[in-house]
Amino acid sequence: MKGVILGICPAARLIDLTHDVPPYDVAAAQLALEAAVPYFPRGTVHLAVVDPGVGSARRPLLVEAHGQRFVGPDNGIFTFALDGGGWSAVVLESPALQLATVGRTFHGRDVFAPAAAHAARGLGVSAFGSAVTDPVRTPLPRARRDGADVVGEVVATDHFGNLVTSIRAEDLDAMDGTGPPVVGLGTANLGPLRPAYAEGPPGRPAAIIGSSGRLEVFVREGSAAATGAARGTSVRVSRRSAL
Repeated sequence: MKGVILGICPAARLIDLTHDVPPYDVAAAQLALEAAVPYFPRGTVHLAVVDPGVGSARRPLLVEAHGQRFVGPDNGIFTFALDGGGWSAVVLESPALQLATVGRTFHGRDVFAPAAAHAARGLGVSAFGSAVTDPVRTPLPRARRDGADVVGEVVATDHFGNLVTSIRAEDLDAMDGTGPPVVGLGTANLGPLRPAYAEGPPGRPAAIIGSSGRLEVFVREGSAAATGAARGTSVRVSRRSAL
């Protein structure tokens, strides 16, 4: 893919965001993009290929939103970029902007990499194909209120074994009461939020607001995934002294 991009746009600056997304895990890819995209400058082209539907009828897309461009499969991976208005999308259907031979198993190389390269050269969106008004959206789970509490769930596990949740910092800011937020994972009481990973009790899970602005469950110098909690495990935050 990098060779294809550089062959079309030699001036491209290529940055690998991550190669640690689990195979087929569109939600994890969306989380990685959601966390990183705001820190890239206007005009950046984001190429994301987590594509379990490769070779099927799923559409290849180019999305333009928030001054940046996104190239990848129409499987919900860019849902976060479609929030609000001001976006446009097209299907990648121009043979001139793909490799001469397009196989059924590696559209990252044959379709998406050429499109990203031409987009980086500044080619207008309309040149790639016809407009798409109904891109697939797969919203990530969101936190909800349960009385005075905030309830969410684990949505992903990162490289360190931290459990990333659907609860955001702003969800906690909106809570009623004045006591410190106390976090529960499943039936376990993790105690109050910690200000730093180093403040976690050795060998025991604790909670923190991570750099993406989401509540995470971690084990200091260990793996919270080893607790057996996984995607879908309930997380509850209360301002009561105990859960």
